[in-house]
Amino acid sequence: MIVCIPDVLTPELTAEFRRLLESADWEDGKATAGHQAVKAKDNMQIPATHPVARQVGDAIVRALGANPLFMSAALPLHFLPPMFNRYSGGQTYGTHVDAAIRNVPGTGHRIRTDLSCTLFFSGPEEYEGGELIIEDTYGSKSVKLPAGHMVLYPATSLHRVTPVTSGTRLCSFFWVQSMIRSDEQRSILFDLDLAIQRLAASLPDHPAASQSGVQLTGVYHNLIRQWAEM
Repeated sequence: MIVCIPDVLTPELTAEFRRLLESADWEDGKATAGHQAVKAKDNMQIPATHPVARQVGDAIVRALGANPLFMSAALPLHFLPPMFNRYSGGQTYGTHVDAAIRNVPGTGHRIRTDLSCTLFFSGPEEYEGGELIIEDTYGSKSVKLPAGHMVLYPATSLHRVTPVTSGTRLCSFFWVQSMIRSDEQRSILFDLDLAIQRLAASLPDHPAASQSGVQLTGVYHNLIRQWAEM
């Protein structure tokens, strides 16, 4: 399931955070790449312990916690603190799959990476290339979103970033461990949640619709009880 989530950050916050990120210290992205990924990775990153990375990352997590679409699609249990990358001058990231388990920096904790997230700080008109290509069940999907928007997709997916041939692509990337390990089960719950919301919105005062909504909500929560890992 690939879900694009608009307006995770307001334009004002996006611009403010971008100024902070552009003034931070950057390092070679290979510093955080695994054995296989290091061969494909060519970008720049802000160190995870940098104060700006922590400040902006905390704000992103707070914004997502208040975003109904994200909460419905991800059913998050744990976040890996957001990280930040930059591509320019032909930089790229070849086809790879994300590591299944990642250490939370500065702690003894680890998370399972069920979902990958990319939040854009550069608008698509600001750079050429730089598309995020995700290999989906039904083929490849190209993603290049407006600043402040985010894409959420299964971390099991093969994906790549095409070369940025002009301009600069600035993004946040991070991972989520969901309460629901299975992408198929998350998709079922997401579709069911959206259907319940549409039913309530289209027939708010209809008794039969209200009763059906209660029954469907019961099914939704019983499925979570059956599938969730806490």
